[in-house]
Amino acid sequence: MCGRFALIVDASVLADVFDVDPPREVNPRFNIAPTQNIPIVRTGKDVPRECAVVRWGLVPSWAKDEKMGARMINARGETVAEKPSFRAAVKSRRCLIPADGFYEWERTAERKQPHFIRFVDGRTFAFAGLWERWYGGGDQQLETCTIITTTPNELIAKLHDRMPAILSPTDYAEWLEPCALTPERLQELLAPHPAKNMEAYPVSTFVNSPHHDGPECIERTGTAM
Repeated sequence: MCGRFALIVDASVLADVFDVDPPREVNPRFNIAPTQNIPIVRTGKDVPRECAVVRWGLVPSWAKDEKMGARMINARGETVAEKPSFRAAVKSRRCLIPADGFYEWERTAERKQPHFIRFVDGRTFAFAGLWERWYGGGDQQLETCTIITTTPNELIAKLHDRMPAILSPTDYAEWLEPCALTPERLQELLAPHPAKNMEAYPVSTFVNSPHHDGPECIERTGTAM
């Protein structure tokens, strides 16, 4: 799964990496947690590519209650096209979710040890995501998203049996195209990203609390895997 991540770069870098206008309301964040607002990159039919801020935890358009989103922070790539909560969005509301790294917890005899996972060169990358628009009573409108997960590569497998689906930059345009993908192509895009050039290193349990944010969340406390 993917339950915490970091997006540290400023808006100008996001604009360059994802070919969008510099987003507003985006500040460096070291410990992003579910139900918080996060930036996504999306497009639509006759709509230019943009960076929008939505809530993490997808609420399907047919949901009776927006609280459903707290359970929809991740979507399994193997079944995303079949599940009622995601099958409409995967056809035409795919998005990129920018990140600089994410966290996973390793179970040890003493405790659960958090690790920060990133590219060695520090590049900003994108999770494969989906977004939805939900209408509540009156004029209430809520936009939400979910991060798609897949099987782990050999690095992440040391920590967990799932990892976020990380897209290659060459696939960004195809992923954002608002049209259905074949089942075969969908699974190709959602395959585990190769572990080459990625690292995972232990960090302080300071990150365990979603109320904590700051550079100390990603400070290395031991040797990288």
